[in-house]
Amino acid sequence: MRAVDCHAGRLEVVDLPDPAPGRGQLVLAVRRCGICGSDLHAKEHGDALAEVMDELGYAHSIRRDNHVVLGHEIVGEVVGRGRGAGRGLREGDLVVPFPLVRDSAGVHPTGLSPRAPGGYAEQVLVEGALSFKVPNGLDAETAVLTEPMAVALHAVNRGDVGRKDVAVVLGCGPVGLAVILQLKARGVRRIVASDYSAGRRALALACGADTVVDPAEESPYDAAAAAGWMRSAPQVLDHAVDSMRRLRRLPGWVHLYRAADALGAADITGPVVFECVGVPGMIEGVVSAAPIGTRVVVVGVCMGEDRLRPTMAINKEVDLRFVLAYTPLELRDALHQLAEGEIDASPLVTGRVGLDGVASAFTALGDPDAHAKILIDPSSSATTAG
Repeated sequence: MRAVDCHAGRLEVVDLPDPAPGRGQLVLAVRRCGICGSDLHAKEHGDALAEVMDELGYAHSIRRDNHVVLGHEIVGEVVGRGRGAGRGLREGDLVVPFPLVRDSAGVHPTGLSPRAPGGYAEQVLVEGALSFKVPNGLDAETAVLTEPMAVALHAVNRGDVGRKDVAVVLGCGPVGLAVILQLKARGVRRIVASDYSAGRRALALACGADTVVDPAEESPYDAAAAAGWMRSAPQVLDHAVDSMRRLRRLPGWVHLYRAADALGAADITGPVVFECVGVPGMIEGVVSAAPIGTRVVVVGVCMGEDRLRPTMAINKEVDLRFVLAYTPLELRDALHQLAEGEIDASPLVTGRVGLDGVASAFTALGDPDAHAKILIDPSSSATTAG
């Protein structure tokens, strides 16, 4: 089969043996594979990722000096089955797999390990128990967006976002756009999106953002400002004294205070911020600029070291939450959101290439005004994204 090999920061189309399914496994003919931002990071910073995974006890991660077939945003047609594979899945079925695969050395992340070749190929090996049949006749072009939508669903779930919250999305690349789509599907009352790129701000509006800002000209927190948000220590200190003066005039104030506290009404709260950029300085920037009581969900993958002033985060009682990937249930739910029309993720897709166009697609994705999500169709001869 033809596949795109990543080695020493270079991408090259090569011929590899067709995968053979083991027990419980399926072979898929890849119909579409998305190029993910983590693929771009892995190509250039595989050693940094491997260092982290080594500390976590996983020894088979992508490195610059090994050969890896990237790609974990996959939809494919079942063309081979191992014994006991994919109960309810038959040859010819279109499926979306959770990107993990097992071999004699353990379980490996598909597309991020030399032991688990990914979807930049004509065929890919997947686990039957982790594969979900595409429902409702959903086309491959849409079903392939299941994985990024599951990432966003996990981030929104981890953020405990309610309909009455105000959400601020920093960075409108594919992950930020997917987060906006999930926030909109949840009915969040106000979504403010921030990006330097005019093209990506336009995509954010298409995905459902209520307000978009260029952070070079306007603070997203000013644009999102809601009644009751506090930005300074004097505001908090005045609030503490004034509220207690009013409360102490009431009989049974302790019981009232406890009831309000149990409902969360006594808390000083700000927006829920989704950091979807992933470059050094972003987290500290949020901590310094966001209102007091802000909840921050870090979705962007920063491959370098960063600095943070804990004293500022403490004084603001900022809640930091970091997210990774998604659960199998979230992947299944994201697939059904797409299949049932709850989410229209089509604005994310800005280009398509064949295997021979993957290297040029990586270059094209370096221009945020040109592209958001480029899909790979192994049957296509296209060498430039269009």
